[in-house]
Amino acid sequence: MNDYERIARVIRYLDSHHTEQPDLATIAGQAGLSPSHFHRLFSSWAGVSPKDFLQCLTLAHVKESLQNGKSILDSALDAGLSGSSRAHDLCVNLEAASPGEMKSGGKGWTIVAGFAETPFGACLIAESPRGICHLAFVDAGERDAAWAELEQNWPNAELRRDDSAAAKIAARIFTQRGRHSRRALRAFVRGTPFQLRVWRALMQVPPGRITSYGRLAARMGMPNAARAVGSAVGANSLAYLIPCHRVIRETGAVGEYRWGDMRKRALLMWEGAARHAAA
Repeated sequence: MNDYERIARVIRYLDSHHTEQPDLATIAGQAGLSPSHFHRLFSSWAGVSPKDFLQCLTLAHVKESLQNGKSILDSALDAGLSGSSRAHDLCVNLEAASPGEMKSGGKGWTIVAGFAETPFGACLIAESPRGICHLAFVDAGERDAAWAELEQNWPNAELRRDDSAAAKIAARIFTQRGRHSRRALRAFVRGTPFQLRVWRALMQVPPGRITSYGRLAARMGMPNAARAVGSAVGANSLAYLIPCHRVIRETGAVGEYRWGDMRKRALLMWEGAARHAAA
């Protein structure tokens, strides 16, 4: 079991038992670790202690907000999934494929791809001559299928496996936080003009904040297009760089996520915990 799997198990447990206010030993037992080892692991991952993280899951803020007449979505925001955050301030330049590039399937390109570890489990990262063109989280036992999907997406490109190069990109994305002077990342996407509009709007949602499909559609000047926006969000091929995990349903429910609902919860809570620590 890797660190993310331990954290996911704990989040799942806390999500179901937070009203019981379990102590550190009980929570550590869910991860199969001693209390001291778990405390170090969790604090390193979330940036806050397990006790502070548990406060982010409390229903008290939600109930209070609902009693004050706020919407369910605003209550979710008040409950710890929004606000300023010390989470990394990635600067990503999103480049769109031309019609010719969309049809070519990567012909004449060498795409360097590999597997790397992140705070949210393993991922497959691929970089084309135009920038990062693929980033997908991969669960245990799914690496062959993930590589096959990459080959299907870029059938005419030469794929060169380089896990070391992928690890360097992952380090820039997930571990270098708070550095405003670093070189921007280049990302390359293929999509319809509408999808590109949605993805660029998504990138305006800051770390530590969430929005809904309806609000995202309204921000784009198309308040009646929430369903179409949702489809475009789900078609994103760059996990985390295009932060589709920051979009939830109007009801306040986290909703589905291409790379797993629990991973989406982990992403949101990681950023929410960072906000809690900075508050």
